[in-house]
Amino acid sequence: MDLIKQKGEKVGPVKDVLHKFKYSFQGFVYCYTHETSFIFETIGVIGIIILGIIFKITFMQWIFSLLSMLLIMEIEFLNTAIEATVDLVTKEYHPLAKIAKDCGSASTCVATFMALIVNLIIFVPYFLALFK
Repeated sequence: MDLIKQKGEKVGPVKDVLHKFKYSFQGFVYCYTHETSFIFETIGVIGIIILGIIFKITFMQWIFSLLSMLLIMEIEFLNTAIEATVDLVTKEYHPLAKIAKDCGSASTCVATFMALIVNLIIFVPYFLALFK
């Protein structure tokens, strides 16, 4: 049974939610299989989880650390959507297309630096305590 509904087709609320999860999962799979940076971001999240377990970070540190890392992944999804939309509209070089793609990329870069700062604030004291 195909979970993808046709445009305008009426489905029940449970099926509608299943459709939305399927589309979300397809977006996740696309980014995972086509965006190298998304794989690095996933590795970063796994690394943060491992460090958090090793250092037994506090609940609030978990919240800030994971939110900052997951924000990068969320923005990467949006950046990928921007790039796909621009590519759909034009394959030729256009200054506005460049601006859209560059700004999408910049948003991922800013989120990455923010997550780096947050996680350095959290984990550097633990590493320093190891070497005392």
